[in-house]
Amino acid sequence: RHSHLFNHIFHYMTMLSRAFSASRVASRAFTRPVGVRAFSAIDEVSTAADAAALSGYSDIDFIISEEAPVIDAVQKFAAYNIGCLVTTDNAGNLAGVISERDYITKIALLGRTSKDTLIKQIATPSSKLVTAKPDDSIEFCMEKMLASDIRHLPLVSSDGDLKGMISIKDLVKTTIKKKEDTIKVLSDFALGKGGHFGSE
Repeated sequence: RHSHLFNHIFHYMTMLSRAFSASRVASRAFTRPVGVRAFSAIDEVSTAADAAALSGYSDIDFIISEEAPVIDAVQKFAAYNIGCLVTTDNAGNLAGVISERDYITKIALLGRTSKDTLIKQIATPSSKLVTAKPDDSIEFCMEKMLASDIRHLPLVSSDGDLKGMISIKDLVKTTIKKKEDTIKVLSDFALGKGGHFGSE
């Protein structure tokens, strides 16, 4: 049931993202003569890195050792009001992720205790981890989440360095911001505050 709802949400957000991609193309149809302002504000938020900048994860420590007990992860979930953490090995390398879903399905429902179970015993290992690159598009991140039925994506550079974390909530916020930016630019154009008028 939850997976069905999740798919509907992602389908809607993907269609919305594509619609605003189309609106950017349409806005460029209003080509300007030399010296006239373009609709650049519409393109301001469009990548996973942009979503990460708006994310609550950008201001917190979302990394935890895989050798720690699960109770430590649960406490971080509660303290930061988040649903996923990146796990690291003893050398500090990316080892995987642990989510609230892991706790529910592998601890609570199986009668295990979070104090006596190590994070690495229930976390998703790096070999099965789905990640995104900072320059991946919002739409591509949505499609990755939908295809894997996940709600969080660690951002990893081409060198393998962890750059951040984004959630489905962050993608929704970013898509809404794109919508608001589009409306503002087109409204300014209609009111003579931009476009062919060249003013702010």
